[in-house]
Parts: sequence; structure tokens; C-alpha cells
Amino acid sequence: MVLADRLRAIRAQKRLSQGDIAKSTGLLRCYLSRVENGHTVPSIETLEKLALALSIPMYQLFYDGDEPPSELVKGTNERGWGNSGKDAGTLGRFRRLLSRTSPRDMHILMTLASKMARRK
Repeated sequence: MVLADRLRAIRAQKRLSQGDIAKSTGLLRCYLSRVENGHTVPSIETLEKLALALSIPMYQLFYDGDEPPSELVKGTNERGWGNSGKDAGTLGRFRRLLSRTSPRDMHILMTLASKMARRK
């Protein structure tokens, strides 16, 4: 199922209008219409807002099953980096700083990270 169709279906299932979603997310209703009709691809931040407004976990925007994917369930009991303590604080700081990064600088960072990931 395409993201646009999935958003529309979940919104309709919850008996919410585009205006209701617009009020709770701060997005324009015309923007929501463009997303639901497949004319605009929303950013991750916008998808987070939509999932919150629809009261669903974000993975449900992409996954059509009744149960969460096994990868998500398997990872919930494991302690991973950024889940708690000092790592969570570091991750929070990264998120705040990256949200203020210009597109040009973000491209540079992603290129650098990609090259570092390819190293042996």
C-alpha cells in the first residue's frame, strides 16, 4: 500500500477529517490533501507529527499487518545505544543539532558518514 493511501485509510478509519489533523499537527489542510493524493512526499518530521495526530506508532504508516514486524518486537527488550542514560542525552543533542542543520551541511554530513561506513 502506498503511503498516501495508508494515511487516508487510517484517517478515515479513525473518523478524522483533514481539518482535524491540520489542527493537531499545525500543518495546512491543503498540504495534507497533497500528501494524501500522492503529490507531495512528507519529511520524517512531518510523518512523526501525522503518526502522533493519528495516535499510532510511526511504523504503522508503512506496515499493513496487525502485529508489529518481528524486528521491532525483537528490539524492544534489548538495550541499544541511545535508549537510556548518557547515550540518550547524546542522541537527544544530536537530534536537536541536526534539526537546525542547513540542507547543504546535512548533505556534507551524510556524505562523510557514508564514506566512514564503507571503511573496513
